[in-house]
Amino acid sequence: MVLYDSATLGGSCSGSSSSSSSSKPPPLQQRQQTQQDIDGLLAGAGYRVRSSELRKVAQRLERLETAMVNSPADLSQLASDTIHYNPSDLASWVDSLLSEFIQPPNCPSAFIMDAETNQTVVSDAWTTAEPHMPQVHQNISYEQQSLNNQLTVDNQLTVVTAMEEDSGIRLVHMLMTCAECVQRGDFSLATSCLEDMQGLLTRVNTVCGIGKVAGHFIDALSRRIFQGIGGGSINGGSAYENEILYHHFYEACPYLKFAHFTANQAILEAFDGHDCVHVVDFNLMHGLQWPALIQALALRPGGPPLLRLTGIGPPSPDGRDSLREIGLRLAELARSVNVRFAFRGVAASRLEDVKPWMLQVNPKESVAVNSIMQLHRLLGSDLNRNSPIETVLSWIRSLNPKIMTVVEQEANHNQPGFLDRFTEALHYYSTMFDSLEACTVQTNKALAEIYIQREIANVVSCEGSARVERHEPLSKWRTRLSGAGFRPLHLGSNAYKQASMLLTLFSAEGYSVEENDGCLTL
Repeated sequence: MVLYDSATLGGSCSGSSSSSSSSKPPPLQQRQQTQQDIDGLLAGAGYRVRSSELRKVAQRLERLETAMVNSPADLSQLASDTIHYNPSDLASWVDSLLSEFIQPPNCPSAFIMDAETNQTVVSDAWTTAEPHMPQVHQNISYEQQSLNNQLTVDNQLTVVTAMEEDSGIRLVHMLMTCAECVQRGDFSLATSCLEDMQGLLTRVNTVCGIGKVAGHFIDALSRRIFQGIGGGSINGGSAYENEILYHHFYEACPYLKFAHFTANQAILEAFDGHDCVHVVDFNLMHGLQWPALIQALALRPGGPPLLRLTGIGPPSPDGRDSLREIGLRLAELARSVNVRFAFRGVAASRLEDVKPWMLQVNPKESVAVNSIMQLHRLLGSDLNRNSPIETVLSWIRSLNPKIMTVVEQEANHNQPGFLDRFTEALHYYSTMFDSLEACTVQTNKALAEIYIQREIANVVSCEGSARVERHEPLSKWRTRLSGAGFRPLHLGSNAYKQASMLLTLFSAEGYSVEENDGCLTL
């Protein structure tokens, strides 16, 4: 809805009932009589209402309030192409609003219910202090303003009513109740909760905020209840689909850019003074991390070293050698900047299936092992075999790497109790979805949300070996890596400054870098 105040259009627009349709101005005596009829108190507030019409206008306002309160949709929505001319002509303005309530609505309303006064007020903008929490506006009135203060709303306004916020709060409580029922095995009551939550979803905005997050968690709970734990695919799609989603997640938000940048900086510093270097990447994907490192090595004082890159990734579903294709593209880049380069691809469905001999590490090489959000997938336990994480850390240690860079989500989704894990996941992924709201490219944003949705499904729906999204906090990783024979290398202040600069470069508003005992956290 576009609102114009009287400072914009005055009384000259034909859409307003107060505008004159005659080509001749009214006689001076008639204009003076009209001015005398205008109520003085309301005129002082900027509204033109005849004293003789005060009672009628009051009745219309009462009708307007009743219409909005008793609308079938809680608050009827006004048509987006409606223009209310000259709201200072209060009688005509109220009439135009009343007429909209009679017609079927077809766009978001710009009315907001104040929770304290139960009054409906007009909002000319939507803001929220905390993106992940539904907000109810304070009492906002539409007043006559000067031309310089006039606000025109071009986009559809996001609406949160008191009822919608109440439904959002109830959704969160019912999600927790349903998760508690699942934990104690009361699937009958859990199913009833699912049905109630599906009804509540119709009362909240599912495009963003708690409505969207709740929808994904309801889907994950439904899968767990009706398909059984571990039912369906582990990650919900093929390896090729996951690579595509990973790429869009990379583009939509700074998380992976931050991870790649800080890891590259640490590797570059570790390789200083070495002429033959070898990077082992646990998750090559599209090779997005390595062009920046190749270019940085090309600029190294004294000339670039010989760079070997071993990329681990899943086998291609269509039989093509996708790892080799990525290697060829990286080799072409390295050639263009005069960096000697060699590539080796290792196809493996699971990281624990990789053996050290496959990597062909030369004892004369300076080795860096790079793991971007991969080690948590090894934390599942199996009584019939050794712990995968212990096995992999053991053979990494045998390579005697110069450095191992580890990037993991700061979350606690590997708790044995389902309810604790569910609660942590609900909070963590609510924040993740909030952060995606800063993404302006809708395609990247939509596919990045699918990437996160699949993580949610795995955390909530699966158990045992099928549950691979087992994120743990930094403190646990410190203990685990120290126990495997690794010692921490502090990232210097230079890495912190450059990571902060990266956020500025990518216009990542709302994000910040924190340093925690030599580790960087976004």
